Amino acid sequence: MKMIYKIAKTELQTLFYSPIAWLILIVFTIQAAISFTDVYEAHVTAQSLGRVIPNISMGLFADQFRGFFPQIQQYLYLYIPLLTMGLMSRELSSGSIKLLYSSPVTNTQIILGKYLSMVIYALGLSLIMFVFILYSGFTVQNFDFAPVLTGLFGLFLLICAYASIGLFMSSLTSYQVVAAIGTFALLAVLNMVGNLWQDISLIRDITYWLSLRGRSDEFILGLICSEDVLYFIIVVALFLTLSILRLKANRQKTPPSKAFGKYAGAFIAAFALGYVSSRPVLMFYHDATRTKVNTLTPNSQDIVAKMHGKLTINTFSNILDNYYYLVMPKSELRDIDRFRQYIRFKPETKIKHYYYYDKAENPGLDKRYPDLNDRQRMIEYAKSHRLDSNMFMTPEEIRKIENLQPENNRFVRTIVRENGEKTFLRVFDDMQVHPSEGEISAAFKRLVMELPQVGFVKGHGERDCIRSGDRDYNRFAQDKPFRYSLINQGFDFNEVTLDNEIPENIDILVIAEPRQPISEVHYANLEKYIAKGGNLLIAGEPGREGNVNPLTIRFGVEFIPGRLVKPSENFSPDFIQAIPTKEGGEMMYFLKDMINRNYVTTMPGASALSYKESEAKGFKVTELFVTDTAGGTWSELQTTNFIDDTVKVNPETGEKAEASIPVAIALSRKLGEKEQKIIVVGDADCISNGEISIGRKGVRAANYNFIMGAFFWMSDDEVPIDVRRPSTTDRKVYVGLSGMRATKWGMLGLLPFGMAVFYILLWIRRKGK
Repeated sequence: MKMIYKIAKTELQTLFYSPIAWLILIVFTIQAAISFTDVYEAHVTAQSLGRVIPNISMGLFADQFRGFFPQIQQYLYLYIPLLTMGLMSRELSSGSIKLLYSSPVTNTQIILGKYLSMVIYALGLSLIMFVFILYSGFTVQNFDFAPVLTGLFGLFLLICAYASIGLFMSSLTSYQVVAAIGTFALLAVLNMVGNLWQDISLIRDITYWLSLRGRSDEFILGLICSEDVLYFIIVVALFLTLSILRLKANRQKTPPSKAFGKYAGAFIAAFALGYVSSRPVLMFYHDATRTKVNTLTPNSQDIVAKMHGKLTINTFSNILDNYYYLVMPKSELRDIDRFRQYIRFKPETKIKHYYYYDKAENPGLDKRYPDLNDRQRMIEYAKSHRLDSNMFMTPEEIRKIENLQPENNRFVRTIVRENGEKTFLRVFDDMQVHPSEGEISAAFKRLVMELPQVGFVKGHGERDCIRSGDRDYNRFAQDKPFRYSLINQGFDFNEVTLDNEIPENIDILVIAEPRQPISEVHYANLEKYIAKGGNLLIAGEPGREGNVNPLTIRFGVEFIPGRLVKPSENFSPDFIQAIPTKEGGEMMYFLKDMINRNYVTTMPGASALSYKESEAKGFKVTELFVTDTAGGTWSELQTTNFIDDTVKVNPETGEKAEASIPVAIALSRKLGEKEQKIIVVGDADCISNGEISIGRKGVRAANYNFIMGAFFWMSDDEVPIDVRRPSTTDRKVYVGLSGMRATKWGMLGLLPFGMAVFYILLWIRRKGK
């Protein structure tokens, strides 16, 4: 060990005697300072404009577009070959290697000593980066050190891996320039190899594991995974072993065939260790982030813990579907990574991929190939993507495995338990496309417990949960490509008539704008459901008070005659932008999110609600949404033509302009051991297909948040799955615009200038000696 330290010390003295080591440190400092001040200034500027920036710590250092660490990672490989190119090449070209051979020092000591000098230099580079972390720690409110230091550790390991590769390349040639170029080339290969042969199952695991690209990404995001740590250890050990074997072959004049066999043995051992370390059951994790953003939320972890037995996730990709590109043979391993957080807690999960062709809703395909049948279209697509058409199952073959016609042959997954229970996991027609933790956990939860059943009453002209007309409720009830539909958030639904008693399995009953009066017989069946503590969502419309008030009056709630209006320059007077209340936000976190983001629920025609008698009937009342708090809204009793006529308050008819008129309320009361929950909404259109789908300029509508919040509350917080995380506390920087200018001067000027002065003084001192 003493000899290793001595070699390392000699190498560092040689390295720092030349200007190259100092030049690299200074240039690295300048580039790091540019990257850091750029992203830090962006946060300072945003704060000066009044924006609230959450999670500043990770925003500064881990943001994938502008973060300090991702930028450093991009050009880190440029420095290491310049440092390592002379480690062994210099010894070989000068002949000093013979002195080492003749001295009482082993090949292993030579290589480890040389490598130790690079590790110490890597610590120097890390120390420079730590200066920026330390500055942030003093200038950012509640700075989150743990994940940032984890990212620094990841970059340190990356530098060490680069150094081991550079050392090996230096041992192959006596020409330093050749060694540097060879190191650049090998690093390029190791960065690109992960994309090679990914469509060949026997090879892709090897090339994907061998790739250096992205190996520090999880560290940068604050997650330490045993697979990544062991990867760097194995890579470093592999190239140090190759360097030792190379030195030994030169020293002992080993025949090439024998030397090659030893190299091959080193590679095989490394791949074997890499394979073992990448098995999910043997992997360990530590999430260093304050809010555990790299880990499933506690609710999701509880669901996975209940999933006993083996689990299989089957992915079905139809090449004739619009979303066929989401998973192709060459991207299967990246697709598996989407479920990495779940596999972490259930490592015996298997993921399978099936490729097929079948009729799909794809107008573009019909237009492109109008005269071709489905098989011929598949062949054309396969040719375009250089795929073997024989890999795609026929419609008949895929139906023997899974009948996907009810899913319209879209891209879909099935989650299957060992006992045969299964459910669908879909992709969605939105910007995100893939399911988030909420949707995945909801699908998992279907397999471990009975989830709430929602019944939609029909028989009196109510809104239909099956039809897809603008007035109907198909979209939020059971539209499969809509992320926020009940079936994708963990609910089941059924149509219900009041001809008989409400089925026992119905947990929430929806009665939306009955257009005909409800008969006494039907009321009797409804009363039995209410008496048992059944939960309800009742939605009415202006002009339908006569049909809905006989029901809501039982709870002390009344729909006020007339239509709420407020004169507007851009919209019809009866277009109400309902604002979530503070009390509603405290009750439903979905509404709290609306408050934080200044979202509203749009109601194109609403009735005001009165609940004066509700408390007398034992209900606790919470206003969920109210009209504009600025006032100027009233129930219009006379005007019906809102296009040609002008609305005005007429006190003689009882019209009175007010503020904060309730348009959605929540009622709750204790019935035995159960808490009954009822929501009454003054507008049935606000959750209809048309209103959920429409967008209006200047209106920040999030009606689906109201839907999610309402059903989450009425399901006793069962579904949708609560995947909230604690709020971050690092939301402020203590540096202003003038302080930022001083920071840039210090980091871009004084810091590198001080390093340069130190080197010059050191060089003069050495010359004097």
